[in-house]
Amino acid sequence: MYDLVIVGTGPAGMTAAVYAARKKLHTLLLGQEYGGQAARSLAIENYMGYQYITGPELMRKFEEQVQQYPVEIRRAEVTRVTRQDHGFVTQTAEGESFRSRAVIVATGKRPRRLNIPGEKEFLGRGVTYCAVCDAPLFAGLPVAVVGGGNAALEAAWDLTRHAGRVFVISLAEWRADPLLVDRVKNAPHLERRVGYETVRIEGDKTVTGLVIRPLAEPQKEERLDVRGVFVEIGSTPNSHIVSDLAELNAVGEIIVDCDGRTQVPGLFAAGDVTSVPDKQVIVAAGEGAKAALSAYRYLAGSPG
Repeated sequence: MYDLVIVGTGPAGMTAAVYAARKKLHTLLLGQEYGGQAARSLAIENYMGYQYITGPELMRKFEEQVQQYPVEIRRAEVTRVTRQDHGFVTQTAEGESFRSRAVIVATGKRPRRLNIPGEKEFLGRGVTYCAVCDAPLFAGLPVAVVGGGNAALEAAWDLTRHAGRVFVISLAEWRADPLLVDRVKNAPHLERRVGYETVRIEGDKTVTGLVIRPLAEPQKEERLDVRGVFVEIGSTPNSHIVSDLAELNAVGEIIVDCDGRTQVPGLFAAGDVTSVPDKQVIVAAGEGAKAALSAYRYLAGSPG
């Protein structure tokens, strides 16, 4: 029986593990890959203490810090967390089960993919899913944003202050908030391509172009000379492992209070999988720390 099982090895999960270990909780950290989405970011320039660091480098530093503490770590895909007696059972795809008095879910989100040729091949080499993270890296360069919702237009607005030219590609008319549409539609160096689908991403070592096709003329293709492709067609919280246990909001995020608590005593959540609005590495790390401290306080007063 563990005091605490932490599911997820991204910034929130690893920070929670460090804080739990410092409180001398018997802790198990479960995850498939260190770093999560942060490890796939080409560069991070807004994490305090580092003017510039790549996502993989920062996540390796997180990993090294976790390994300085007596935290049991296992690579595993968690499939379900259930309530049992006064604690929880965390099950994995490998058929293992782990009992604990408390659980922190820090499984993050996964971006929706275009599923076109070149997307996977150029991930981190021009293809990105985070304009806030990577926009400054494309200063003066032509880029494309794929999507027509709030996230896409927010990304486009951010990019107009960095990139030399911004194409916004969408299947249908923009469906973002009217105030955001008004702000973006007349932005300098921005071109709309409404009623277009993306066909493939081209490049050599990095992205050099995006091929699109008008829905009205599917036999006709257009190649945009871009150096970056920002995919902003939404993301999906990895909350399925507690979908029968925790309360989720309309988009599938785990609802938490300001201390990372869910409505289930002993079940906590942190990072991008939660209803906390800002999806940033530094925010996820802070939320992981808060969830671990909340779990410690809960365990101090719960039957053991």
